[in-house]
Amino acid sequence: MDFLDELKAIEWGTIDLISQNELIDLLKESKQENRPLRIKFGVDPTAPDIHLGHTVVLRKLRAFQELGHEVIFLIGDFTAQIGDPSGKSKTRIRLSPEKIAKNSQTYQEQVFKILDPKKTQVVYNSSWLCKMNLHHIIKLTSLYTVARMLERDDFKNRYEAGKEITILEFLYPLLQGYDSVEIKADIEIGGTEQKFNLLVGRALQKEYGQKPQVVLTLPILEGTDGVRKMSKSYNNYIGIFEPPKEIFGKIMSIPDHIMLKYYQLLTDISEGDLNELRESLKNGQIHPKEAKKDLAKNIISFYYSQQIAAQEEKEFEKIFKYRKLPDELEEYKIDTPNKKLADIIVEAKIAKSKGEARRLISQGAVKINQNKVIEIDYTLNLKEETTLQVGKRRFIRLT
Repeated sequence: MDFLDELKAIEWGTIDLISQNELIDLLKESKQENRPLRIKFGVDPTAPDIHLGHTVVLRKLRAFQELGHEVIFLIGDFTAQIGDPSGKSKTRIRLSPEKIAKNSQTYQEQVFKILDPKKTQVVYNSSWLCKMNLHHIIKLTSLYTVARMLERDDFKNRYEAGKEITILEFLYPLLQGYDSVEIKADIEIGGTEQKFNLLVGRALQKEYGQKPQVVLTLPILEGTDGVRKMSKSYNNYIGIFEPPKEIFGKIMSIPDHIMLKYYQLLTDISEGDLNELRESLKNGQIHPKEAKKDLAKNIISFYYSQQIAAQEEKEFEKIFKYRKLPDELEEYKIDTPNKKLADIIVEAKIAKSKGEARRLISQGAVKINQNKVIEIDYTLNLKEETTLQVGKRRFIRLT
């Protein structure tokens, strides 16, 4: 593959590329010197679970690996103690070292579901940041101005609103940028919200006499609601280690308008095939539901297998097309034959509170033996094995 084909593969699905000419020069040098480029990706292990939103950047890193380049997977075990202020309207809570270590291990186990371990170098920024003394910190802070820090939207908005910004938070982008100096990154990748931090890395590399890294940003993926970014806190996420049944059902629930974005960012579809799919949907040759089923199978095949993906499609058809029960049901034993339905829903961990359980019942989201129940104080008189359905995808056998 020549460098123009590499360039096209790299640019596919990206938002910012700073700059294209520099990237072309790097690709040419890489081929001439037979040297893989060093692609930096940093994460602060603030949460242990990875969802499909996180995989947008990880899949681009994998694409670099397939082109023969090396990923420097940087775990910000030091910077996680500060907390990245990107997109935050207030100071973040600092994590304990124990929590960071636990999250780091879990995160690595999950990312190698996507990245090639043989082409990935894992580093921790505590290995150099812990060694910095006051002299190093003073030099680092002298290389960036407060005015430039306040160009960043989240800092600017908080400053104008009279909200607190700690000096510690100003240090975060400087330390993340210094990471690029330490590992001599050729390219750094991140989500669009990371653009400011990535550009700080470019600036610091210049100050330390290095060639500035190329910056590549990727889109933020909306969650299953199709509006807000995918996040566990919004409960609109699809975890990569969720059961295939859950992944299939959640993919089928996404709004039509974000389906093509999911195809582009979460699969290996080519630009030509994506355009063809877009036209087929526009002309009515393919129904959105069928396209979503193919999308769900594609994603499940990647994280599990094609066989499991086919099984989940069959199960989905059985439940939603033919209105039949799944082959396998969760089982929950209740301690008394007469029990309020709301209590059962909470105890079976389907709802977090009795209030939420009652809302589900009042909204018509609960069925007993496929019959809708809307009485919020309904008491179940269990005489024989009974099927409880909550929402479209949760089925439980009550005994």
